[in-house]
Amino acid sequence: MQKEEIKLAILRKAEAIESQKSIADELGISVGKVNYILKALIEKGLIKADNFYKTKNKRKYKYLLTQKGIEGKITLTKKFIEQKKKEYEELQKELERLQ
Repeated sequence: MQKEEIKLAILRKAEAIESQKSIADELGISVGKVNYILKALIEKGLIKADNFYKTKNKRKYKYLLTQKGIEGKITLTKKFIEQKKKEYEELQKELERLQ
């Protein structure tokens, strides 16, 4: 999975993330990588992290997409779709050559 794909996956799932470990397991990457990308997205203003003040687990956070995050998600989605279309067209050409 490429870095842009991971960013898009995290942006798509941001508000449903229960823990960094759960998203790491789901994406098949390390918790450290998830942490690194989340921090970068927070620094860029794409995601806002709020911790739950009333919970005993002070390390638990809720991640929210900002307006900038929604726009970033749209941009990355468009880019991803264009990339997949290009790959599909290349595979179609290769299949036609082989037949």
